[in-house]
Amino acid sequence: MIKRSKLFGNKTRVTFCLPADEPSGVVSVVGTFNDWQPGKHEMQVRRNGTRTVSVPLEPGDYTFRYLATGGVWFDDPEGGELHL
Repeated sequence: MIKRSKLFGNKTRVTFCLPADEPSGVVSVVGTFNDWQPGKHEMQVRRNGTRTVSVPLEPGDYTFRYLATGGVWFDDPEGGELHL
């Protein structure tokens, strides 16, 4: 699930959230907004088992995927594109 909330100016806070049953280990969201750099936006495990990370983004079009421990790539259930 992806949540969006407006920030000051023209930025939007995008919160990426994965359900508790996704791969174990470290998971990062990587995409065109961070030059596909693993580890830059590492997801944090919450008490309910979900994983989240928030990223402030400028208006634009972005693509992304998730990268888990061991080089396992997977896609967001809602797709891998953002249009802000």
